[in-house]
Amino acid sequence: MNATAIHGFMFVLYLLLLLGIGIYSYKKSKSQSDFFLAGRKLNFWVTSLSAQASDMSGWLLMGLPGTAFLLTRNNGLPEAVWTAIGLAVGTYLNWLFVAKRLRKYSEISNDSITIPTYIENRFRDKTKIIRISSAIFIIIFFLIYTAAQLSAGAKLFNTVFDLNYSLALIIGALVIVSYTFLGGFLAVCWTDLIQGTLMFFAIIIVPIMAISSLGGTKETFDLVSTFAQVPGGLGLNEWTGFGSIGILTIVSFAAWGLGYFGQPHILTRFMGIRHSKDVKPARRIAIVWVIITLAAAVLVGVIGKAYLSSVMTAEQLGAIDAENVFIIMVQNLLTGPIAMILAGVILTAILSAIMSTADSQLLVTASAVSEDICKTIFKDKLTEKQLVWISRATVVGVTFVAFIIAFNPDSSVFDLVAYAWAGFGAAFGPCILLSLYWKRMNWQGALAGILSGGITVLVWRNIIKSYINLYEIVPAFAISLILIVVVSLLTTKPSKEIEDEFDSVLTADI
Repeated sequence: MNATAIHGFMFVLYLLLLLGIGIYSYKKSKSQSDFFLAGRKLNFWVTSLSAQASDMSGWLLMGLPGTAFLLTRNNGLPEAVWTAIGLAVGTYLNWLFVAKRLRKYSEISNDSITIPTYIENRFRDKTKIIRISSAIFIIIFFLIYTAAQLSAGAKLFNTVFDLNYSLALIIGALVIVSYTFLGGFLAVCWTDLIQGTLMFFAIIIVPIMAISSLGGTKETFDLVSTFAQVPGGLGLNEWTGFGSIGILTIVSFAAWGLGYFGQPHILTRFMGIRHSKDVKPARRIAIVWVIITLAAAVLVGVIGKAYLSSVMTAEQLGAIDAENVFIIMVQNLLTGPIAMILAGVILTAILSAIMSTADSQLLVTASAVSEDICKTIFKDKLTEKQLVWISRATVVGVTFVAFIIAFNPDSSVFDLVAYAWAGFGAAFGPCILLSLYWKRMNWQGALAGILSGGITVLVWRNIIKSYINLYEIVPAFAISLILIVVVSLLTTKPSKEIEDEFDSVLTADI
């Protein structure tokens, strides 16, 4: 049996496992709360690994290593390093400042099960404008985000099985839709637990094996320094870009961390945890997972440059898609009969990374359509069962549109994720943070922050960025934050009922 057949067999086994979880969870997802938050019964292990697996996506094993693979060319290595630092800090702060309060507030505030309903209930917005506008931004940016995952999946199938990109795209889309459609949040979180574990070990094992193959750490990094054209070896300047890039560029790279506060697919994990006291152990697991995997992903790109130069010609090395470096390393490192089985497992980890994010994104988009748009428009005319089926139909529809967006084989996973990440971070991040910590904030301020953050990202990305090369989340986050404060202070103070509820969250034991 050749390598392709073995890898394919491992993929099929893994996919059957996921579908089994989806079918099992289907029987338990009878209500909207079950479908979107698993009845708020997730333990801290599932919550932490599900949050981080859905966060990192195929970007962790493809996009970030692909950027680091560039080394000093186009400042690829400093971009990867500062992005990783920003994400690690952002992860910790999100768990520290948002998770516990959001878990409490989302239940106290009329048992909110989506981010738009939480914001609406938090401020008693009777106009429904916040809920509808939030849902629209979720649909827009998750279409882009889901397209990034489908593109990553297609590149994986294309590289491993030499499938046509379009066919690979179809296969990946069908697999993701199947178990998300069936099981909802419960299926997604339990599969994410498996996927997060796979990703963790795969991203650590591969660079260690490559270093061993090249004869050791010194030999590996001597070779890297040759490619980076730094005879003395990679120093602080090469890793960080000090002296070659400006402070504005560094801020732009590290600003990825700001995005955490507004990612709906991560925030819903906080809302679904069993008890607020479980947040602390979940945070510890999450931050260890994130620091190790981000560091390893950067090293995959750097070490991959050295390793692939030893198994490829200069022309072959120059022709590869940098985002496939992890895949190609696995294919070349693990070639024996037993090793090919391990290669199949490791390559499955890439599929895990892709699916763990795509399924979460589809689920949140489905909730935006059914819970935040249909339920608002049709009020009490739809039953729980009908709403769940609307959610399932949305999963299929959104996947189809994302499939169209991802149809270009030259799509960059890194760029697509960066766009969507900024959109969510700016539209919802400032609003979520201030809603949890500022009693004076009102619904007018929340609406101003959501609209200004989301629109600024769209305008900056498509018009202004060609003149000012600053990551769009930086200006959009700042504008949203300022407008929330200014508009809230210029409009009516929240009612006593809202203020009393705010105070009750601080002491609630849920």
